[in-house]
Amino acid sequence: MKLDIVAFGAHPDDVELGCAGTILKEISLGKKVGIVDLTRGELGTRGSSEIRDQEANAAAQILGVSVRENLSFRDGFFKNDEEHQLQIIKMIRKYRPEIVLCNAVDDRHIDHGKGSKLVSDACFLSGLMKIETSINEEKQAAWRPKVVYHYIQWKNIEPDFVVDITGYTDKKTASILAYGSQFYNPNSKEPESPISSKNFLESLNYRSRDLGRLTGVEHAEGFTVERYLAVNSLGDLI
Repeated sequence: MKLDIVAFGAHPDDVELGCAGTILKEISLGKKVGIVDLTRGELGTRGSSEIRDQEANAAAQILGVSVRENLSFRDGFFKNDEEHQLQIIKMIRKYRPEIVLCNAVDDRHIDHGKGSKLVSDACFLSGLMKIETSINEEKQAAWRPKVVYHYIQWKNIEPDFVVDITGYTDKKTASILAYGSQFYNPNSKEPESPISSKNFLESLNYRSRDLGRLTGVEHAEGFTVERYLAVNSLGDLI
């Protein structure tokens, strides 16, 4: 299956928090989108990896993605090394996306920046013909995505561009709330975590509103780039 976009996240729920609105919009425009989670989030303060598996599947159904896979890397301890790069290369060559979305380049959680660099490096290496990979003994052809964009997470990184997600925020919120074990619930008996507060949940809305305010729309999601964006004419920027 060839996909137009593959979104990678270090943990289940990273993609929903960072770029679910963009994914929903692209799918509405006819694009095929997949999600690849690097870990099962087993070190999370709340819930369990089994619960996160169920929540991730529910969120995928809400988003309408074509596929969701989990590479089961060790939460907190995966490395940007050959072993892990090759696993991601296999995913890139399997789905051959034109666009890859991945974690913030720098963030509070160490897995986010680490996962960002790991995926970015794998995207480059995936285009090298002399790196051989296979799935089910079938040799894979080299493939390099055209662009890699990084979504924004805990830290307020200044975006290089934003996507207007007006009209998609309710469904984005629903995909986030599919992770019922992780986020604000006044009746929960689980320990508190940085993302379980009411303030964190509300911050997602006011961040998208603020990026929208700055760009003349109602809601927006921001991304950083690895190389300059190019347009055919100034009119494309309106």
